[in-house]
Amino acid sequence: MSSHAITKAVIPAAGLGTRFLPATKSQPKEMLPIVDKPAIQYVIEEAVRAGLTDILVVTGRGKRAIEDHFDRNFELEYYLEQQSKTDLLREVQLTSEMADIHYIRQRDPLGLGHAVSVAREHVGNEPFAVLLGDDIMVDDSKLLLSMIDIHARYGRSALALKKVPHESISSYGCVEPEPVHDGLVQVRSIVEKPKPEDAPSDLAVIGRYVFTPEIFDALDRIQPGAGGELQLTDAISLLLETQTVYGCVFESGRYDIGQKIDFLRANVELALDRPDLGPEVAEFLVQLVKDRGLI
Repeated sequence: MSSHAITKAVIPAAGLGTRFLPATKSQPKEMLPIVDKPAIQYVIEEAVRAGLTDILVVTGRGKRAIEDHFDRNFELEYYLEQQSKTDLLREVQLTSEMADIHYIRQRDPLGLGHAVSVAREHVGNEPFAVLLGDDIMVDDSKLLLSMIDIHARYGRSALALKKVPHESISSYGCVEPEPVHDGLVQVRSIVEKPKPEDAPSDLAVIGRYVFTPEIFDALDRIQPGAGGELQLTDAISLLLETQTVYGCVFESGRYDIGQKIDFLRANVELALDRPDLGPEVAEFLVQLVKDRGLI
């Protein structure tokens, strides 16, 4: 059992966002808006709802916009105050008050494992969560809270797992699971991007992790893989040699906004969920489908 409650989250946000060029030439992909909030704000709000208020964002070149977004903007606040736009003022102020946010640069793009490793000094000898900025979870932090609960109960690391189509497993880390009880498995082994015929299951590792601090020792020991990158999957595989690792299986709530179709889906579905936008968006979509002769 671990005596530490988890309060720290690490959000790797150093990727180049090449899938969204040219939009990401001058702005980070994490700042692309989902309706009217940048993607990374959804991730930080998820962490805060789960009680993780000490947040380290791992950034790279050209990511200053992320820091600016979560900083105070006195000119904008003054303008909104003068215009009596109190709701908007509160929204703007909330972004700079929601958590204690720190930043560190990943100077070399050496992969996800390396991005997590640069958090070592900030995290120290404590358990922590990792939330990928590409994955937005719209589930009131239910998945993250259940992973934190697994750590509290067993004192061990936990991975988020989702069943994916068999032919898609080669895009993910994949685990060999042993069922414990509903939605909880023990991870027997893990492999990065296996060919479908070699995959140990259809359970893919998805963008949320809770780690014991021993993951840093494992990250120190792994060798660079394809493209000279340090794979987080390889470090988890090493961790499995000395510690049990659990998997938390979930089904819904995830948008992989690194993929254009999911980015668009997130914008449409989250707009539909908004009381101020939903009815108009629904009306527009119905009319559009009719006009295009799609139904």
